Amino acid sequence: MRHGSHPGHGGPGRPARAARLLLAPLLAALLLGAGTGGSGETVSLDGDRPGERLDVTLTRVVDPAGPAPAPGADRLVAVELRLRNTGTVPYKDSPAPAAHLLDTTGRRFTGLSGATDAGRALPDAVTLAPGGSATGYVTFRLPSEARPAAVQFALDGGLGDDVAHWSLP
Repeated sequence: MRHGSHPGHGGPGRPARAARLLLAPLLAALLLGAGTGGSGETVSLDGDRPGERLDVTLTRVVDPAGPAPAPGADRLVAVELRLRNTGTVPYKDSPAPAAHLLDTTGRRFTGLSGATDAGRALPDAVTLAPGGSATGYVTFRLPSEARPAAVQFALDGGLGDDVAHWSLP
């Protein structure tokens, strides 16, 4: 039987319409990016060196990621990232400065290394053999009025040309 033809399901075109209806929410999630809990979407990034390739997944956003700030004080926001070396050479980088959080006014905040109430932080320096992976949080310090809008990640300490981008609601 060919894909898309199912006898007794109401004639030609009906299976295709049903497939579009089922795929629409998945497509919307991919186009809109991360939800408050993280998108789960994996973005593949190519590095500057031959064989350098990293899959990066935004798995969770925690806001606030620390004790409730005093009125007018900065707050911490943490994003959980899963890094997986899909290249043929070791991946060596510092994930915190490679991550950026953008707010709704366009301000850009660079990730910080260190402990967070959200969970285990990614180490200051990560070395992954081909096939290796690491998961942890990168933290950002935002003014109390800032509303997170997007997360970005690039290789080479955030200076790489290939940039992962996840929009936040």
